[in-house]
Amino acid sequence: MFSDVSFAYPWILYLLLLLPVIFYFYWKRKDKTSPTITFSSLQMFGEVPKSLREKLVHLPAILRILALSFLLVAFARPQTFSSGENIYTEGIDIAMVLDISGSMLAEDFKPNRLDAAKKVIDDFIKGRTSDKIGLVIFSGESFTQCPLTIDYSVLRNLLKDIQSGMIQDGTAIGNAIANGVNRLKDSKSKSKVLILLTDGVNNAGEVDPVTSAQIAQQFGIRIYTVGVGTIGEAPYPFQTPFGKRYQMVPVEIDEALLKQISNITGGKYFRATNNRKLVEIYEEIDRLEKTRVEVTSYRHAKELYFNWAFAGFLFLLFEFGLSRTYLRRLP
Repeated sequence: MFSDVSFAYPWILYLLLLLPVIFYFYWKRKDKTSPTITFSSLQMFGEVPKSLREKLVHLPAILRILALSFLLVAFARPQTFSSGENIYTEGIDIAMVLDISGSMLAEDFKPNRLDAAKKVIDDFIKGRTSDKIGLVIFSGESFTQCPLTIDYSVLRNLLKDIQSGMIQDGTAIGNAIANGVNRLKDSKSKSKVLILLTDGVNNAGEVDPVTSAQIAQQFGIRIYTVGVGTIGEAPYPFQTPFGKRYQMVPVEIDEALLKQISNITGGKYFRATNNRKLVEIYEEIDRLEKTRVEVTSYRHAKELYFNWAFAGFLFLLFEFGLSRTYLRRLP
């Protein structure tokens, strides 16, 4: 009954221990004040049935004790508490910008750079809860694979469909950033982020990467740049009439440009040389760009004393009525 109940004045409950004592003294006093007649034998009364009034003679005292018990509980102010949390989230808008040029098929990452990047981006998306995420792909040109959305299942399916060769080959970093900025510029979110992953040098497109970064900075967009590729040379698959052949090709990443882009926008540059390092980079970005959550706890008290007080007064009223009517003592 009291498992989820607390009391504002619990010390009052100790007075309940006095009620058995009160009832004991009442019983003793009843014996002393009751009129008595001495008989040599009570055998003659053995067959006389007790009347209902005789059976209920102690009922008023019992009702009074019960009334006092309920009133004491009421005076102790029983309460139940409901608690909860008001949660306020400030979502982050994120544009994932992914290089799908032919060089992303190099196999210094397993199974190759593009599939490794798709895997870590997919894991990154799965770790978000309330952020809008969009997907931009680029090589010689750039287009939006998925606009900003919180429908992560659709986003992940569109990510899965990405393949190298979908658009003209090349590396248009400036166009890719401009496309991502276009996705984010009208966002009402206080935090806007662009994550650019590439393995090459800007060699295509109409927009200069630094100019794109400056535009991003004007719109309050942070750019994290990720260069993917091992140090030195990487195995690259070529199709020949005799099947797939591998050739070692030099890894060329314009790290100075990627660092400049990040510095302009207040972001950060990362270099991934293998699958494990790529996973760690996206985990770090995930930590840096976590949704801000404000939690306000509340605790509401519900008073329960009314029912106890009502029951106590009801017992008192019942006892008073019986004592003045049916169980009234005769003079």
